[in-house]
Amino acid sequence: MQTVSLLNRFIYTWVILFILWYAFTTSLEPAELITGGFVSLVVASFSYKVFTGSGLKIFMPHKLFFVAQYIFIFILALIKSNFDVARRVLSPSLPINPGIVEFNTKLTNDFAKMVLANSITLTPGTLTIDIVENTFYIHWIDVKSDNPEIAHTEIANNFEKLLLKIFN
Repeated sequence: MQTVSLLNRFIYTWVILFILWYAFTTSLEPAELITGGFVSLVVASFSYKVFTGSGLKIFMPHKLFFVAQYIFIFILALIKSNFDVARRVLSPSLPINPGIVEFNTKLTNDFAKMVLANSITLTPGTLTIDIVENTFYIHWIDVKSDNPEIAHTEIANNFEKLLLKIFN
């Protein structure tokens, strides 16, 4: 069972690295594809144990649907938060209430927690400071409430719902 899991993770890592190779080269020349396959294979052989814990199951059609949905939700949140921060910069009279909030997550997968933390950090106005077990500590440019449930709803709820479907 463990061998299948390691093989699964190795193949997943190799596929992702090969896709990245192709994304950077954008060439269908046989020499480029062979080189990309070989380089991806070598890098995957050294890194597959730490690259991911999910393996090939992330490529299941229903999970791919949730990944696409997650990307869409993330882009919308990114655009919305960019406009909010730009509005605050251009109108210094707007009140801000910076602070650190904490909330608990239902995510159990460490990779999913990392994706959530990075999604929060990449949206302007929020920065993930630390994760201790299931508790996230976030610096927020305009704290609306110290209540962890409200902070979770405002900052992470939309992301977390989809990450639960993708990684669990």
